[in-house]
Amino acid sequence: MDFCRTVLVFTIKNVMEVSVLICTYNRPEKLLHTVLHSLIHGSEEKPDELIVVNGGDERADQVVQKFMGQGVCLKLVNTINKNLAASRNIGLAHCTKDIIAMTDDDAQVFPDWIAKLKRVHQEQPDVGAIGGPVIGVDHEMMLGKVAEMITFPKWEEPRFVLSLPGVNISYKKAIIDQIGLQDETLFRGEDVDFNWRVKELGYQILFDPRIKVYHSHRSTFRSFLNQYYMYGRGQYLLRRKWWAKRRVYPRKLISGNILYIAFSFVTGPFVKAFTICRRLDSFTDVVLSLPLIFAADIVFRTGVVVQAAKEWHQMDPNFSNKK
Repeated sequence: MDFCRTVLVFTIKNVMEVSVLICTYNRPEKLLHTVLHSLIHGSEEKPDELIVVNGGDERADQVVQKFMGQGVCLKLVNTINKNLAASRNIGLAHCTKDIIAMTDDDAQVFPDWIAKLKRVHQEQPDVGAIGGPVIGVDHEMMLGKVAEMITFPKWEEPRFVLSLPGVNISYKKAIIDQIGLQDETLFRGEDVDFNWRVKELGYQILFDPRIKVYHSHRSTFRSFLNQYYMYGRGQYLLRRKWWAKRRVYPRKLISGNILYIAFSFVTGPFVKAFTICRRLDSFTDVVLSLPLIFAADIVFRTGVVVQAAKEWHQMDPNFSNKK
């Protein structure tokens, strides 16, 4: 480990090049175009390498081809869509630079995103992963405000955190080479699992408020709830995977007794809704956001239960027929 750290520090101090990885699936005209434009034409410092993995149809190919030959080494990789982890694994094989930054096709990086990533990695040679705030393009709308509060937490000062979302994160390639590929069995939460594996190696994950991206949050109530339902299903798989390791996953959920866990599971939506609403200044915002936060947490927990039932049924196909 000491040797790896020495090589890592030497590399980052002497070479500072960035690969950016974007995975896309049938969101070409507006969203994919926007993020590519922000990286190539809207960035103060362009990425040294830009990899786009397309799991959808040829419309995304056409968008990417329009940006080729415009001052960035841009590579298009086609695949058959399975899930985000699988697409990222394909893209990671094409990322050759010292820092691998990830964002999504529904994001838009700030003009200084690349420059800030390089600077903070330079300042923090021993930190494994670095990212920052995810700001909704529609954060003035109530649905956008709620999505931002419960999905993308942020702080005013830099701090070490347990995980960061895959829409705004960067890793030292030397560390990715150690932890391997993302877990393709996780259709949600693959970025959390990836980050916990970074921490298992002994590296910190740094949130820096200067490293910002915009993000297009879910625009309808139905898509908003479906997102958190799928998060819940993915969370169950994540908990199952990390249950026995006990190093990174919160110990309280492992060492607590089953009655306490059940009580927390039932009362959690009420507690979470009121806790988050306390951050809002406007009484109107509190009233409007309370049912949204509560509903999101309910469907999240429903997703956990549904995925658990699916797992139990797969282990015992006669489970549902037992009296």
